[in-house]
Amino acid sequence: MPAAAEVVAWHPPVAGLTEVFHASFTDHVYPAHTHDAWTLLLVDDGAVVYDLDRHAHGASRAAVTLLPPGVPHDGRSRFPGGFRKRVLYLEPATLGIERVGTAVDQPALADRELRTRISRLHAALAPRTDALEAESRLAFVLERLRQHLDRDVAPVPPVRNDVLADRLRDLLDAHLVEGVSLDRAAALFGVHPTHLVRAFTRRHGLPPHRYLTGRRVDRARRLLLAGMPPAEVAPATGFYDQAHLTRHFRRMLATTPAAYARSA
Repeated sequence: MPAAAEVVAWHPPVAGLTEVFHASFTDHVYPAHTHDAWTLLLVDDGAVVYDLDRHAHGASRAAVTLLPPGVPHDGRSRFPGGFRKRVLYLEPATLGIERVGTAVDQPALADRELRTRISRLHAALAPRTDALEAESRLAFVLERLRQHLDRDVAPVPPVRNDVLADRLRDLLDAHLVEGVSLDRAAALFGVHPTHLVRAFTRRHGLPPHRYLTGRRVDRARRLLLAGMPPAEVAPATGFYDQAHLTRHFRRMLATTPAAYARSA
């Protein structure tokens, strides 16, 4: 009797991502199929063998696997113990249909930096998605993937633009509660999203999403000390709910919002 699979999947509220899929399989065999999205695969345990466009390939921890949309592929465990994987499905436009051929020729990308970026993106997508962090991490993943597909992987030059960084800081301060998307900010300033994040980080010593979270926690502290209940403070400071506020509040101050309010 086949062993039960462990599957978790969800749709993150991040433009460009259609699905997040985490699974552990022992003896499941994927039949040949296609996706209408780019499939970005990390194997965390075991190994996978698959045919892509009638050519044999393998996936393991040693490489990131990128399968293009519309191209048939299957999949099965290479070893009896099965495999564990994390998958992101990307909208076709994020990498461009014109790059499909390159991905068919080389679906395995041996790039430790890229794997690190993808893992950080997965971490930002669960259990609660902090939109600006997820958008920033996705932008850096897409940047690296495009470099691979264009055969143009190179070190990123230092970015210094203090005026741009300060303009983004002012924008974040002005939209503290509702937030602002990375794509919107980049379009407003006429720069690439990763350029904006790098300029901000160099100027202010932390990425935009951490700056925004810190400012929200600061406002939450003031409202708590003024007597507002934690459940009301959360939406008033840009957090999804009290649990979301508590997670970031504890990370910053090693205590809960309720305990902080009682301390007054």
